[in-house]
Amino acid sequence: MKPQLIRPIYFVWLIVPAIAFALYQAWGLPHVIWNYRYSGNQNDASFIYVACSYIGPSGEFWRDAENGTCPLIRFRKSIGGSTR
Repeated sequence: MKPQLIRPIYFVWLIVPAIAFALYQAWGLPHVIWNYRYSGNQNDASFIYVACSYIGPSGEFWRDAENGTCPLIRFRKSIGGSTR
């Protein structure tokens, strides 16, 4: 009997890149907050965020704040210039 050179178990590792690609297609790459703009007085905590800057693999981009806050991490699919 000849040994089998190609076995299905050899292709199990392909599951991880396939899942990573599917997650990228669904949500994009993670970007972390880099900078922000706010309105009000920061010394007495009576301020709200107006816009947030994120940096990551796709570069830097600005987004408007959500209810006066900026999420720590935001996912982005597109690559290119500012989306503000």
